[in-house]
Amino acid sequence: MNLKHLLLATTVALGVHAAPTQAQDAAIDAMQEYMMFSDYEAGIILPQQLDQTVFETALFVDTRDAEQFEEGTIPGAVNIEWREVLDRIDEIPEDRMTILFCNTGSLSAQAAFALRVAGRSNVVVMQTGFTGWQQDAAYKP
Repeated sequence: MNLKHLLLATTVALGVHAAPTQAQDAAIDAMQEYMMFSDYEAGIILPQQLDQTVFETALFVDTRDAEQFEEGTIPGAVNIEWREVLDRIDEIPEDRMTILFCNTGSLSAQAAFALRVAGRSNVVVMQTGFTGWQQDAAYKP
């Protein structure tokens, strides 16, 4: 191997090694930007705020696993497990409020954060989750 080939191989190796670091830096930058410019209560909704109008216009996404979804969910909700939201982002509309929920709000909060960092400002997490909706929802069909 001559010097020219060695330099080329070294350049390629360094470029491949740096790519994950650059991707990680871009992800961190996107999260920091989102967090710095979000309002304190941006991205959340309470069950008490779910009146009939909200219920009839929003898409509800149950982020729990399929078994929990089958046991019971909010009427009309679709099931997209929290880990799959970015893989299935095309199923989440950009033109209407989308309310993510799990049992208590912790897993759906992670999913909502990922979607909001990915640019979906219409996505909110329902605090207190399905349990809170069962107890405190302003409207239940």
